[in-house]
Amino acid sequence: MKVIVAVSAFNESKVIYRVVKSIPRRIKNTTISIVVVDDGSFDNTAQEARKAKAIVVRHILNRGLGAAIKTGIDYAQRQQYEAMVTFDGDGQHNPADIEKIIAPIFKKEADLVVGSRFTRSQNVPVDRLIINWLANLATLLLFGVSSTDSQSGLRAFSKKALNLIDYKGERMDFSSEILLEAKKHKLIVTEVPIEAIYTKYSRIKGQKNINSINVLLRFLVRIFR
Repeated sequence: MKVIVAVSAFNESKVIYRVVKSIPRRIKNTTISIVVVDDGSFDNTAQEARKAKAIVVRHILNRGLGAAIKTGIDYAQRQQYEAMVTFDGDGQHNPADIEKIIAPIFKKEADLVVGSRFTRSQNVPVDRLIINWLANLATLLLFGVSSTDSQSGLRAFSKKALNLIDYKGERMDFSSEILLEAKKHKLIVTEVPIEAIYTKYSRIKGQKNINSINVLLRFLVRIFR
């Protein structure tokens, strides 16, 4: 299989080189390509990513995480990759989990695999638990989709999922919309437990607590239009 890891990044010049270099280039006799989607950074993110031997696609302006993932999906489709993994550029994910999350795609057991930070006991900050609970509740009430980690940044898409999923959100609400699209197209969705790496840097760069309210408001506006 041709697999690509799409790394979304905005002003991640401090860590993006290390993040890209940590991603395995081969999994089960499969070569892994890496594309960094630079979402309008005004630091050296693009240069550091290229130095780490990643393909770089840039947005001129910052458009949001959802837009960055959509650009990664578009790139994967154009280059005819058979699977894609999304990976945050702030160092929050364990690269060893990539093999675990792509395995159900390899085995044709799932079309969309979501890495869940909350299906096993680990040291997750209380505010992140609250944000996740609210996001999961909103996803269930508004879209009828159940998930233990609807906002996870580590996912794997089969080629079928890449071709069918077409969400509109460009900010954090896109994560729940991906699950809605999967439900609409009757895709097989599964979750696998992953490790969450919370550092001072990733906490600062990650989703802000106030964003959960903004995401919920955008959900409501979209549903009632």
